[in-house]
Amino acid sequence: MIEFPISGVETYWWLPLITAFIVSVFSSIGGISGAFFLLPFQVSVLGFTGPGVSPTNMVFNIVAIPSGVYRYWKEKRMVWPLAWATMIGTLPGVFLGAVIRINYLPNPRYFKLFVGAVLAYIGTKMLLDVIKPKTKEAKKSAGENFDVQNPRFNLKYISYNFRGEYFSAPTWSILLLSFIVGIIGGTYGIGGGAIIAPFFVSVLKLPVHTIAGASLFGTFITSIAGVVYYTAIAPYYANTGLVIQPDWYLGALFGAGGFLGIYIGARIQQYMPARTIKAILSAIILTVVVKYVWEFFAA
Repeated sequence: MIEFPISGVETYWWLPLITAFIVSVFSSIGGISGAFFLLPFQVSVLGFTGPGVSPTNMVFNIVAIPSGVYRYWKEKRMVWPLAWATMIGTLPGVFLGAVIRINYLPNPRYFKLFVGAVLAYIGTKMLLDVIKPKTKEAKKSAGENFDVQNPRFNLKYISYNFRGEYFSAPTWSILLLSFIVGIIGGTYGIGGGAIIAPFFVSVLKLPVHTIAGASLFGTFITSIAGVVYYTAIAPYYANTGLVIQPDWYLGALFGAGGFLGIYIGARIQQYMPARTIKAILSAIILTVVVKYVWEFFAA
């Protein structure tokens, strides 16, 4: 057993490592880092309920995500205009979200309700995509080009070509949506970019195989900003009894497992149907939602 002094967590060294690896393999396929599911694990299983759980989750992102971004870049499936727009939009929202988390959601009971509300919306969106009438999907042949081609950016649209089709989305819609998601992500402790992946797929109708890299990149950059902010303000809350600063060792241990998991997830993503990915993710998300809502009303 290892004790982490900042968070007060005591657990086996391999548990965060293995948990992060398994979660990251599946979640990174859809552009979600894994922090999305690791926060409930830290709160409910490890008992880390203070505000510091949010920046600890962001430390995981910083350590784990680069392997996935590299993999998507190497496979030429990084839509850089979309990645930069996501980062620009979520960055200011993350700082606002951190303020909300510390000042208005320090009580773990209410924080769980907040987490449940966020997860319920995203899980429902994914579930609706799964159960709607199935459309015919083109199958990837051995010699087919699976690269993102001709990415373009201007103040009106971000567009690109993928597998013989043209895709576009309004630039200002992406920026505004990213800002709102950044607030939620900064409060939840996942950097912001993770939540936006389902929006890209379900609302903007962008193919999941092209948005995952951009979403992970946005999460990585905004997580750095979030960790810096939480660390900087931690001394001002030293006398309140709240743990504000990240638990670097716990976050890094999660990140080590996530580093390998995200790389594998990014590697196998193009071989898995989007419908299957969404079904797995929505089932996990909605299970957590039921648990947190039940705990809130049962308390």
